Amino acid sequence: LSASYAVPFRLPVIPGSPTIEVPPVRRVGNSAEVGGVRAAIEDLEGCPRFLAAVVKGVKIGPSPDWLARRLESAGVRSINNVVDATNYVMLELNQPMHAYDIARLRGPGVVPRRAREGETVVTLDGVERKLTPEMTAIADDGGVIGIAGVMGGGATEVTAETVDVFLECAYFTPAGIRRTRRALGLSTEASYRFERGIDRWGGVEALRRCIEIIGATAGGELAGPPVDVGPGPTNAPRIFLRPARVNQVLGIEIPWQAVEGYLVAIGATLVSKPEDGRIAVEAPSWRPALLREVDLIEEVARLHGYEKFPSDLRPFRPGLLPDAPIERIASEVRRGLARQGFFEVSPLPTGPADGAESVRLLNPLSSADNHLRRRLLPGLVRLVEGNWANHVADVRLFEVGTVFIAAGAGARPREERHIAAVLTGHREPPHWTGSGQDRFDLWDLKGQFEAAVALAIPEGAVQVEGSEWIARDFEGRTVGRAGPVAADAPPWAAPLFGFELLLDPAPRLPARFATLPSTPSSDRVLALLLGEATTVGQVEGLLKRVGGELLESVLVESDYRGPELPAGRRSVAFRLSFRAADRTLRDPEIDAIEAGMLAALATELGIQRRDAGGQRGGE
Repeated sequence: LSASYAVPFRLPVIPGSPTIEVPPVRRVGNSAEVGGVRAAIEDLEGCPRFLAAVVKGVKIGPSPDWLARRLESAGVRSINNVVDATNYVMLELNQPMHAYDIARLRGPGVVPRRAREGETVVTLDGVERKLTPEMTAIADDGGVIGIAGVMGGGATEVTAETVDVFLECAYFTPAGIRRTRRALGLSTEASYRFERGIDRWGGVEALRRCIEIIGATAGGELAGPPVDVGPGPTNAPRIFLRPARVNQVLGIEIPWQAVEGYLVAIGATLVSKPEDGRIAVEAPSWRPALLREVDLIEEVARLHGYEKFPSDLRPFRPGLLPDAPIERIASEVRRGLARQGFFEVSPLPTGPADGAESVRLLNPLSSADNHLRRRLLPGLVRLVEGNWANHVADVRLFEVGTVFIAAGAGARPREERHIAAVLTGHREPPHWTGSGQDRFDLWDLKGQFEAAVALAIPEGAVQVEGSEWIARDFEGRTVGRAGPVAADAPPWAAPLFGFELLLDPAPRLPARFATLPSTPSSDRVLALLLGEATTVGQVEGLLKRVGGELLESVLVESDYRGPELPAGRRSVAFRLSFRAADRTLRDPEIDAIEAGMLAALATELGIQRRDAGGQRGGE
């Protein structure tokens, strides 16, 4: 209610005058003595803070009517004045506490520690419970006397014969209490609160309040100042708030005087005002969710009123820095493949060794995947094999990811961004009409590969190399390959095809536009006899060099092998398109260029024309 309505939290006055004056709590290390009893922490993980006090000479009896009625109205049975005081503070301040009869302790020590294997304790409900080393217990010199944060032990409970009491007010970590409660199957009012987190820094006020109630209802005197055991901080951490950030996040101008008022209303304290534009704010200890600057800004917005914020959308402000070129390229390739029906995957970047340049992992997830990947295709092949194992025949996958290449002993591996894709199965889903029976082939792969190269490397070129296609950049480097992929395929599976391509991080050149041609083109077809060692790419390069600016394009029309051809030769037909921007080309001019091409082919590559005459065509 205090947080919701911004009303300062105040405790009600205790009926009657307290008979015990509580001195300031004494801050100590991990061990201290209070009233002849040693309080120490051995399990700092489960109990980072432990407050203790000793009240001597109490008179145990029924609680006064005001205390008993308040407890009963909250559903808590009244037991006696000392135990009721601890229960009252738990309900009032959300701080579970426990009282021990000092005369029934076995030795002058109360210590939160981990339970030992085989230890047991009879709790207040009369049940003997077996503990495990994962549980935090409260122990004296003779053994366990309580289950930390859950329930005390019956051996040290406060009875009518009790004269001196030891008060425990601790902070137990939620995870540890939750683990203990689940293991024992025991849920109490205390464990319910500790599991959900209590005020870590509110123990001092709770202990003082409990001592005052005991003094008013049971008498007695305090045996020395209470002690605060533990190495942690005694106050909530400070949060630094920037006034400019408040207005930036909320999108409206809120005067700083109003912001200060809202922070004070929730119980926060403005500690200092540094000169760097930040305000040091100490959040109220009973608000454990206030940890960051944005948490305070949210409180300011709530108290200012959500209805005061405009309902219109804030204008879009694009960033000052554009995306890196390689990220734009990757995004374009992703969209292009997704439009073709491919699904993107993101497997782990590990796998078995893949050549001498593989980077070995020092702490691999498994013995099989003990290297960083050098290529993306092997990972995609494994995914396809997994689909085949589940009888999925039609698969189209792609990945944009990083590969790692060893750069020598002690050197950092070289990283490259690649795009890879695989496809197998039918082009379209099978249908009862008989359509959709065509399977992917090499030409489907070639089309996808060329499209990816056009997006990733606009200046690149795709060339045939044996049974594969390769992509080269403008410097002639091989940056990608496409072709059939070997895999562990079942008999019914269609062939698997794939490609992998380096994403060029170089900035893109600006697009250049040209006017549409106003003159007709002239086409010639050259059927050439190529040796098996001669590639189409070599022939294309030579034809473009000799043809110069008048040669507009070179296309492969056919690739023929037959018995009538000389041994070790194949016939490849090239369609050449010639065009001049300022005139219509005449046959004699084209004949001269063609003759120069044939001469260069014969001299440099040993290639002859298949037939005596050329085929001609025009537009």
